[in-house]
Amino acid sequence: MFIYCLEIHLSLQSHSLKEKRGIVKSILGRARNRFNVACAEIDRQDNATVAVLGFVSVSPDKNISRRVLGQVEDWIYEGWPDVEITGADISEV
Repeated sequence: MFIYCLEIHLSLQSHSLKEKRGIVKSILGRARNRFNVACAEIDRQDNATVAVLGFVSVSPDKNISRRVLGQVEDWIYEGWPDVEITGADISEV
């Protein structure tokens, strides 16, 4: 069994924590449904302009887990043009 984690840092154009929560919840909920990954906001919860999200994929095949997380990153980049990806790291757990 292979477990991979994607940590992605985002810069948001939100002015309040309420706006940020709407953006983050939308990304996380859609990612769960579309890619069947576990995900959560893992850091910087008190800052309205940045977010750090974590995504985890578990698979019996090493390539599948890594590919799914790469697809998640690409999907965020394409699906939210107003959200800037400032950093992303995929690592094996």
